[in-house]
Amino acid sequence: MKRSVFLFSLVFLVSLVFLFSCSHTPQAPAMYRVVFTTSKGPFTVEVHRDWAPHGADRFYELVQAGFYDGNRFFRVVPNFVVQWGIAGDPAVQAKWRDKTIPDDPVTQSNKTGTVTFATSGPNTRTTQLFINLKDNPSLDGQGFAPFGQVISGLSVVESLYSGYGEMPDQNQIQTQGNAYLQSQFPMLDYIETAKIQQ
Repeated sequence: MKRSVFLFSLVFLVSLVFLFSCSHTPQAPAMYRVVFTTSKGPFTVEVHRDWAPHGADRFYELVQAGFYDGNRFFRVVPNFVVQWGIAGDPAVQAKWRDKTIPDDPVTQSNKTGTVTFATSGPNTRTTQLFINLKDNPSLDGQGFAPFGQVISGLSVVESLYSGYGEMPDQNQIQTQGNAYLQSQFPMLDYIETAKIQQ
């Protein structure tokens, strides 16, 4: 009897540890700033966790992991959005590709300079982000929940190379990373580092 209780307790504890390690996303501070150093210069994003808690937590986790370092701004559509968030190393991307987060309610409008996770449907957000280059209120009703805003360097964001528009193929980026982008779209601007401002 004692042995079966011990085994049950052991299995229960191992299961708890496993579940915790799989599902735990670190909680971000209520407000924090991230400085992006790019090929065109720096810009700073201020994040408000109360705007979109799941998005703010995931962004914090990704920045701390260095995920965005080396990312190309692969979709730049003037007067609409700048998008990035596919790792330059396909092996790194593969680790995050299926780590979705739940949707957040839309509490802020997609105004110029706001930062929002891209999505392909309900509860599918992972790593891709965009910055609104103009007020895009039509995105609000589609479930795109801003979690932060560019507070300095918006002119840098607006100057990112846009000559390729929406030509880069996201599936190719997922599987080939920066090698694909460098060979086919060499003019794309990129992130050197993204760091939490201390």
